[in-house]
Amino acid sequence: MAKALAVSDSNFDQEVLKSDTPVLVDFWAEWCGPCRIIGPVVEELAGEYDGKAKITKLNVDENPQISMKYGIRSIPSLLIFKNGEVVDQIVGAVPKNVLKKQLDAQI
Repeated sequence: MAKALAVSDSNFDQEVLKSDTPVLVDFWAEWCGPCRIIGPVVEELAGEYDGKAKITKLNVDENPQISMKYGIRSIPSLLIFKNGEVVDQIVGAVPKNVLKKQLDAQI
């Protein structure tokens, strides 16, 4: 089963901005409780959307440049990119069906 891809300051352009498919980026950190709640949901989505959308995770503590570029102030923040642009943003731990609805709108 597909897993969420870890992205970083160094591979963000290649993996997210240049992707042929929509990309969900989960901005998270180890110390964040709500991030741990939504983490397994993000992993499930990676399997369900394999081939249709790219599901990724970016650790904000290890990758401050990208986090600052997109104005990430609270986590978890989930941004959906399409053709290199942010098309949707979800802040906080939301139910899986909400994430699926937002993703489906971009596919």
